[in-house]
Amino acid sequence: MNCFNELPAHVWPRNAQRQDDGVVTIAGVALPQLAEDYATPVMVIDEDDFRSRCRDMARAFGRPEFVHYASKSLLTRTIARWVDEEGLSLDVASEFELDIALRADFPAERITAHGNNKSDRFLRDCVRHQVGQVVLDHPDEIVTLDSLARRYNVVQPVLVRVTPGVEAHTNEMIATAHEDQKFGFSVASGAAWDAVRAAHNAENLDLVGLHCHIGSQVFDADGFKLAAERVLALYSRLHSEAGVTLPKLDLGGGYGIAYVDDQSPLDIDALAASLLAAVDKTAAELGIEPPIVLAEPGRAISGPAAVTVYTVGAVKDTQVGPHSWRRYVAVDGGMSDNIRPALYDAEYDGRLVNRFTEGEELPSRIVGSHCESGDVLINHIDLPDDVQAGDYFAMPGTGAYCQPMSSNYNAQPKPAIVSVRGGRATLMLRRETVDDFLAREA
Repeated sequence: MNCFNELPAHVWPRNAQRQDDGVVTIAGVALPQLAEDYATPVMVIDEDDFRSRCRDMARAFGRPEFVHYASKSLLTRTIARWVDEEGLSLDVASEFELDIALRADFPAERITAHGNNKSDRFLRDCVRHQVGQVVLDHPDEIVTLDSLARRYNVVQPVLVRVTPGVEAHTNEMIATAHEDQKFGFSVASGAAWDAVRAAHNAENLDLVGLHCHIGSQVFDADGFKLAAERVLALYSRLHSEAGVTLPKLDLGGGYGIAYVDDQSPLDIDALAASLLAAVDKTAAELGIEPPIVLAEPGRAISGPAAVTVYTVGAVKDTQVGPHSWRRYVAVDGGMSDNIRPALYDAEYDGRLVNRFTEGEELPSRIVGSHCESGDVLINHIDLPDDVQAGDYFAMPGTGAYCQPMSSNYNAQPKPAIVSVRGGRATLMLRRETVDDFLAREA
């Protein structure tokens, strides 16, 4: 059988299967049927896959509340409820993300608020709702948050975000621990130590730990350990100079997942075991109590749990050399529902999900329907030559950052999101309509 008909298990949702008639199902629900019911593009989320990855993280890091799901990867009220029901904590990075979580009745004490440029209103809402912790990112924020906490007569727990100068082996646009970037306080320059002292001395702030994040889609576990060692040096200094023991160490997320067949996801159990051992060892060498290690996975939970289904439209062959051709296969979505390939050359797998294919494989490119030459979803793929208009083509790994970064370019409606479980489909987020566009006009 054509290998294009196979679904790489480490790339596709855990409950994805190709049936005897060639139709792909997830959790017993046929993807072509969902395409017909909800129109394409449509994002389909395997609920049990999502929940199982929450449990995997909780097991690896010791307790569910030590794992903070990074809601920026994908957030709806339903997603927030799943995370809550699995006992995990939640990260938010904006005022509206906080609002969505609270409207889903997510416990505020298990919320961490991020952001390099939090508005006064965002900080006020964090204090007013008594979120579990706020991650401090610049000097003025320390003063502002302390003042707001004093106004509301509360003590706000905080973490200080530091940049340990670790070069993550990932795309430059998603590396976050090197010195020359917008997040956090530099360890090397001394800014981190100044921020730690300022937060510790603020009357209405409770410094509970430090935070760092080396980047996203990282496969090298050594970077996480190196970051931990450098940040723990600040814990030691604070302990020796002020007698203060910080109880928490947040090492962020960014765990790499497999988007294509030849990639392997980061082994979370091995990473967590290695990371926890490294923290314990370094703390012992420094003579301090080892802090609780917090993790912030987003992509590693939501990414592999979802696929996006498209309808194939135009198919044409283009000569790219004297004796070479490339087949262009256009689908009815593109950069409006998945900007990642255009933004930082993200790779994806893709398969027909309505039938088997038996054609000869040709060098091909999957492109979207937008008025941009860069509207490319899969730049290089060997696609069977019997793919035709009307087929349903699905890309796995789209549960992270696709919907949150989506746009309405060319007045393209944002897709529906449908969850599947136990043979049933549930609409999570409906497809946009032109009335939604017009409703915002003054």
